[in-house]
Amino acid sequence: MARRATLFGLMAVALISSVTASGSQSKPVRSDQEILIQLEQDWDAAFQRHDARFVESVLADEFIATYSDGSRGDKAREVKFATEFNQQVDARRLDEFIVKVYRDTAVVWFTQHLTGPIQGRPVELTYRYMDVWVQRDGRWLCIASQSTKVTAPQA
Repeated sequence: MARRATLFGLMAVALISSVTASGSQSKPVRSDQEILIQLEQDWDAAFQRHDARFVESVLADEFIATYSDGSRGDKAREVKFATEFNQQVDARRLDEFIVKVYRDTAVVWFTQHLTGPIQGRPVELTYRYMDVWVQRDGRWLCIASQSTKVTAPQA
């Protein structure tokens, strides 16, 4: 009887150890904030590589953008911009993320820094964005975006 109890005890320890070991190797769960920041970074990178398919996949059908010049565009226009993007960008960076999640809706604010030539001169541009996302069928989709060009302070 003591042998049987010892055998069952050893088997239980082995089972618990294998479950713990396999569980620790799985991917960590990412928060909605982390997922949304990654989507914003991937969207930005998609423009650089003309990846219209990715851009289309993160936009809701009713997507509306208000661009820094005041014009508006829909999903088709944003996808077209991704396809036709032809500006040389030597460096790009997104930072200053603020992400607020309200159940199945989220608002993401961030800053985009771009460096590259315009008419042969090196230029640094900064834009601030506010994107509104909704969660549908377990995926985040952007429904609205607004960008504002940040002007450099006067010297």
